[in-house]
Amino acid sequence: MGRGLVVVLLLGLGLAGCASTTPAPSPAQPVRQTAPGIGLSEAERRLAPVRARLEPVAERECRQRTRPGTDCDYAIGVDKRTNLPANAYQTVDRGGRPLIVFTAALIAQTRNADELAFVMGHEAAHHIAGHLTRAQQDALAGAVVGGILAGLAGANSQMIDLAMNLGADVGARSFSKEYELEADALGTVIAHRAGYQPVRGAEFFNRIPDPGDQFLGTHPPNAARMEIVRRTAAGL
Repeated sequence: MGRGLVVVLLLGLGLAGCASTTPAPSPAQPVRQTAPGIGLSEAERRLAPVRARLEPVAERECRQRTRPGTDCDYAIGVDKRTNLPANAYQTVDRGGRPLIVFTAALIAQTRNADELAFVMGHEAAHHIAGHLTRAQQDALAGAVVGGILAGLAGANSQMIDLAMNLGADVGARSFSKEYELEADALGTVIAHRAGYQPVRGAEFFNRIPDPGDQFLGTHPPNAARMEIVRRTAAGL
């Protein structure tokens, strides 16, 4: 059963929220009903003009920065589940096509097109940098190390399973802050080249809970994220 949980963790990495204002829900857990926001049609209406401007820029950056054969045909849309908390994430479909998904609640919380563009650029950057694959590899490596160490210590199969799950979680978190900052930097470039103001867009961070500099936390402090956005934008 434990090895099965490792597989669930690996698959679920693509659903982790990068612009979440609340903890991202586990795919296996029911989500809480959030405060009333906007409907799907209004969320799509707000997203559409930003997508139209930014998507071709993101796809061009993807083709220029990734190896030949990488799927750069983004599909960007709104999650149909209206009870989800504010969140945006990047994943891939079964055919490997990159998906960028916004919840209606997150779109409702953005104050301008620059904020939407920055979040979209950030998620597009995750795909360009290969963060989903790298995070899965980190988790798998952690699971292997955890299982080996438990085996060497004489643990039974159940304890080895637990050690593998713990190792996968630690492995997945080891470089997650670094990946977020990388995506912030490249997302700044993408938003800028699409004609938006990324520093203004990154002010979204000022309204979400600050994760602080937690050991093995998944996201860096908001101040660190704002700093890398400002520094990258100054270089543009």
